[in-house]
Amino acid sequence: MTTDESTLARELRHDGIDVEEVRVADGRVAVVYTTTLPGSEPDHGELGRVCTTFIDLVEAGDLDPVRVEATAMRHPGDVQATWRIEADWLDDIVNYRITEEEFSARVLDSVDTDPDPERTDAAVAEGEEGGGDA
Repeated sequence: MTTDESTLARELRHDGIDVEEVRVADGRVAVVYTTTLPGSEPDHGELGRVCTTFIDLVEAGDLDPVRVEATAMRHPGDVQATWRIEADWLDDIVNYRITEEEFSARVLDSVDTDPDPERTDAAVAEGEEGGGDA
């Protein structure tokens, strides 16, 4: 992987995502962002922009396929949802083994609108141990 935390944060912000934190550790990326649409479920367009950022980076060879763990925040301390992209899903989409629809369905199936706050806090803390600034 050639893309670091600050580059990932910059790319996500370029795509309209209000990034709070990006951590890279142990073959995964943890992204925390504040949603612009703080309803009960994450906005699919916003979620799609996060996915597209990672797909574009993998397609360009700037990022190896990696697990992405995303947390959408309504505001500090209020998690709207968590969701993920598996590394093999990124590999499959950029190598045309799955369609965009299949990729989207997998991501949407991973959305959890009632995440365990302790688990979410632990995931962010683990990411912090990976070091680096967003």
